[in-house]
Amino acid sequence: MTSKILIIIPVYNEQGNIKPIIKGIFHHFKKEKSILFIDDNSNDKTQQKIREYQKKYKNIFLKKRKTKLGIGSAHKAGFKWALEKKYKTIITMDCDGTHNPKYINKMVNLLRKKKFDIVSTNRFLNSDSLKNWSYWRKSLTKLRHLVIKNLFNIKYDSSGAFRCYNFNSVNLRDLLEAKNNSYSFFWQSIIILSRKNYKIHEIAINLPARSIGSSKMKLKDILSALLTILSFYLKN
Repeated sequence: MTSKILIIIPVYNEQGNIKPIIKGIFHHFKKEKSILFIDDNSNDKTQQKIREYQKKYKNIFLKKRKTKLGIGSAHKAGFKWALEKKYKTIITMDCDGTHNPKYINKMVNLLRKKKFDIVSTNRFLNSDSLKNWSYWRKSLTKLRHLVIKNLFNIKYDSSGAFRCYNFNSVNLRDLLEAKNNSYSFFWQSIIILSRKNYKIHEIAINLPARSIGSSKMKLKDILSALLTILSFYLKN
């Protein structure tokens, strides 16, 4: 397997989280890697902060988009960019401080040594992994997990974005079958990949609540997700 590793991080108004995520990645993950930030036209200093680190590290890249197109769309754009640049080991993660870079090394090692197609993270394997979340957010997250698990008979934590892909075996066309460009891209893609018999492995993680900035997920996103789940179920 090629040694080229890319970490894809979509961002929107994350100026306070750029420094911690870069420092965390370089501290915990010593292998040769590149980081691609995909910015959906942030109106704070997110791009400025990224450019400051680009002066220090040659392996940090920034893809700027003209408007907010959705986190699922950002992941798809990142995958296409990665394959154009010949990256084959691809990690996707959030920039809000909830995805701890300390897990990346384990994910990459499992992917390579055990020859998995995808190594994903699971928030529900540890009973107290969401212990500092608000009751409202924790309840909605668990409800969505249970609805998807039972409707589609899938065991994975399907809505998480912290994943590691082996693009020597994962076909981009299969990922792009997940048509949603927002948060529902994550559970759609895992269902599709699972049905196509890709080898998916999960590791348990703790997921702290965001401490810097504000969540991009709104009530309308949750309602939209529930409708999307129902629609996807009826069509599939």
